[in-house]
Amino acid sequence: MTATTPSLPMKQKKVLSLSKREALTAYLLITPWIVGFIIFTLGPMIASLTFSFTNFSITKPTQFLGLANFIQMFFQDYRFWLSLRVTLTFAIFAIPLGLVFGLLLALLLNAKVPGIAVWRTIYYTPSVVSGVAVAILWGYLFNPQYGVINWLLSLVNIKGPGWLGSPDWALPALIIMSLWGVGGGMIIYLAGLQGIPTALYEAAEVDGANSVQKFFKITLPLITPVLFYNLVIGIIGTFQYFTNAYVMTGGGPVERTLFYNLYLYNNAFRYQQLGYASALAWVLFIIVLILTMLVFRSSAMWVYYEGELKRR
Repeated sequence: MTATTPSLPMKQKKVLSLSKREALTAYLLITPWIVGFIIFTLGPMIASLTFSFTNFSITKPTQFLGLANFIQMFFQDYRFWLSLRVTLTFAIFAIPLGLVFGLLLALLLNAKVPGIAVWRTIYYTPSVVSGVAVAILWGYLFNPQYGVINWLLSLVNIKGPGWLGSPDWALPALIIMSLWGVGGGMIIYLAGLQGIPTALYEAAEVDGANSVQKFFKITLPLITPVLFYNLVIGIIGTFQYFTNAYVMTGGGPVERTLFYNLYLYNNAFRYQQLGYASALAWVLFIIVLILTMLVFRSSAMWVYYEGELKRR
């Protein structure tokens, strides 16, 4: 007699049982993250959305206001528009400068020279230093009386401005300071540059391409996914700018550095208007969401993914 094979239903039961065990194991492993997300992210988001329609405050009873917070924000609160303008101005200058300087550093540190790992560490380290410590350090550098920056300018017979104490120079000072953290983007650029096949450069050299042509025809197109990523992260980070302005200027002088996030913080913890601050937070979320979606929609026109043909 020949041995009989298990029936098809029995095989299906074993496969089904195995898939159930795998699914159960997966859910058990991600349960801590799910619980943490519900408690510390989703829960506060729902609570803040609820508070945005009230006058929620620690010191007085809560009342439902409907859209009153949003109406006040858009039609009565000039500081809302002022803080939005300050943040947008900062973003218009800081994001492109960060992208360009990060890429330039990555190109320099992509060279194969002795001790290059030490230089990479030196340029990356500032991006992981504590924000408050960096703000205090740059506060000393920008000091108009004894700061290093004005002292260096005096060596070439240039009188330095008041920087953080000047209404005209406070915001440019923070824009200059934003370049301190380009090391984070530089590392990502560097990873993208090292992922470009050297055969492409060799073929371009055979065809007589110079360094500029190789950069614009090979390097730049192939690192556009990295550029896209850094752009999105830059937009999100810029609209959350807070620490340096809080520590160094407090929104001054004459509210020239009143960033959106700083104004939100003041409403929540200085003025105790937590409901209004929640409304500001949701408007900020919508603004960042819209800008991010616009960048994603535009990516089809300028982001090149190697090995993937995208319909345009």
